[in-house]
Amino acid sequence: MIVLQSKFKSSSFVVLSTFFGAIMILSSYSMTLGNPLFSETSAQSDLQVIKYRDLVIDLGDGVTTKAQISYPAVGKGPFPAVLLIQGSGALDMNETLTTNSKPFWEISQYLSERGFAVLKYDKRGVGPESYTILNSSVWGNNTVDDQVNDGKKALSVLVQQPEVDPKRISVLGHSEGTLYAPIIAMDNSTMVSNVILMAALAQNPLKDVEYYQDVSLPLEYAMQVMDNNNTGLISMQQIVSDPFLRNFLLPSSVAYSNDTKAITAALIDKFGNSSNINIDKQIKPLLIKGYENTTAFNLLECDTVGICPVLWKSLSNMPTSLSSIGNVSKSTGILILTGENDVQTPVQQSFLLHQRLNEVNHPDHTLITYPDLGHAFYPSSKWKTAFGPMEPDVLADLYSWLESHSK
Repeated sequence: MIVLQSKFKSSSFVVLSTFFGAIMILSSYSMTLGNPLFSETSAQSDLQVIKYRDLVIDLGDGVTTKAQISYPAVGKGPFPAVLLIQGSGALDMNETLTTNSKPFWEISQYLSERGFAVLKYDKRGVGPESYTILNSSVWGNNTVDDQVNDGKKALSVLVQQPEVDPKRISVLGHSEGTLYAPIIAMDNSTMVSNVILMAALAQNPLKDVEYYQDVSLPLEYAMQVMDNNNTGLISMQQIVSDPFLRNFLLPSSVAYSNDTKAITAALIDKFGNSSNINIDKQIKPLLIKGYENTTAFNLLECDTVGICPVLWKSLSNMPTSLSSIGNVSKSTGILILTGENDVQTPVQQSFLLHQRLNEVNHPDHTLITYPDLGHAFYPSSKWKTAFGPMEPDVLADLYSWLESHSK
């Protein structure tokens, strides 16, 4: 079964900026408001439809991490099960991006209410909440191999749970997690029946995708949104008044301030007193320099909750998903879900994977795209990622596909 779908979605709301490496997510984290959707209790909390059990996963070499399995409160089981692999950054088991965007919490709730067991876990060195580092050495030195091996350890724990049917296992990855989920499936082809890739990466995350985010995207914005006369020039005042573009050109402490004088002075320091700035000759070199600084393999101690230098280097050297996705067993179902306004892992990345699976005649792969949705599967503009609860149709499509592939 080879399916390609595109679904209409509602228009976008307030947007906030983010990057593949979760660096800019922090700028929005403190701005978002709480959402009752993510409360652990509700007005009908006495009606238990999901059971939970907290676990600790031994990742090896003395490293452990917290995990939780959820499953239906009623039913004999064993239940089909799903393992969740997070995206970039120091993320907890709920993949908490902001206070009102917790994709893995939503997915685990939705699926467990409807008959699935779901295992989620904190990333190594992280917890109890996203962007909280418990062990800076473990976090700062983690690699692609660590991420894959952690997923395999979690998979082993999942199949040992008494509520789980070990013959009906799916692995779901989001964003960076889509790099690891196919590897885990390929290395456990007799155990994993399905792979779900949400906001997938096909090309090299450092050389291709991060370059798009840091250079190509702001250039497109400058040309398509700001250069109204198609002259290749934009004014200094336009940049001063535009927080999106100036964020790529100035330190965040200045770019996000409301100090017009400081912003203007910083821009003059970079461009001189010219009233008009050449997009290709002046802005592009600065964007490229920023990309190079972001992705530099400075192997000093990691001081970020995004992607640390050791992981950057590891990601840069790993084979692309485009080159390996064709090796996924033809008995393994593959579902790809992506928002058409995703600026972190653009929809073209998913199209490439779909095309490759067509090329190798994989018999069971489905691609569903969602107009107007961004990286968090929430309405977003084509330039910035917005954060909020996942669109219900995405969860419904995920469940429907899993239900049909978990007989």
